[in-house]
Amino acid sequence: MLDTTYNVETPEGIDLCARAAGPVPRILAYAVDVLYRSLLLTALGIVLGFTKIAGLSTSLSSMGIWLICSFLLEWFYPVFFEVLRGGQTPGKKAFGLMVVNDNLTPISWGASIVRNLLRFADFLPFAYATGVIAMTFGRHFQRLGDLAAGTLVVYREADKVPATLPDSVPLPPPRNLKQQDQQALVSLLERHTDLSEARQQELANLLEPITQKKDGAALNYLRSVGSWLLGGRS
Repeated sequence: MLDTTYNVETPEGIDLCARAAGPVPRILAYAVDVLYRSLLLTALGIVLGFTKIAGLSTSLSSMGIWLICSFLLEWFYPVFFEVLRGGQTPGKKAFGLMVVNDNLTPISWGASIVRNLLRFADFLPFAYATGVIAMTFGRHFQRLGDLAAGTLVVYREADKVPATLPDSVPLPPPRNLKQQDQQALVSLLERHTDLSEARQQELANLLEPITQKKDGAALNYLRSVGSWLLGGRS
């Protein structure tokens, strides 16, 4: 099976992990960005047409303004969003993608400019054929611009909503509570909304030799201990 996981170890020894985005979502995201740019240029053309009719500009100046804006949108529209909007153009944001450096740090101005200016090479011979081929056969779906700039397009993980914890008075754990039992206890507390009360009591009874409590009393006690382990202090 194709593994799209991309792993990086920082100098501090911390392992970072992301999922590289393949050609299909990237093409769809690019199509959305092209649509937005086209709408902006169409709107600009309409405005310039009205200014020409009103005599505020000539045909030559209107065409010059439109061409300059077209150039800026084509080459610097993605740079602006990638650097100042968390690596996401509107198209990438619609599909949950983002551009990062290949060490999974936020993309810089230089890297973004290089990867976007080299889109002309990925476009060759037509319709981004070279870029699609490079993404398809590359280990991490990098087009030529990505390889030159040292960048990567990955899926942006959704922000996790903090788990709601049951109300309980924090209590320190028993001295003989092992680390693996503490981890299981914290997991039980964080998943209390996903488990029935009866199932939670059943799991709490597994620690009866340590807590000397059973059923509801055991569960309430473990909730208090879990609250303490998660940083709560009475």
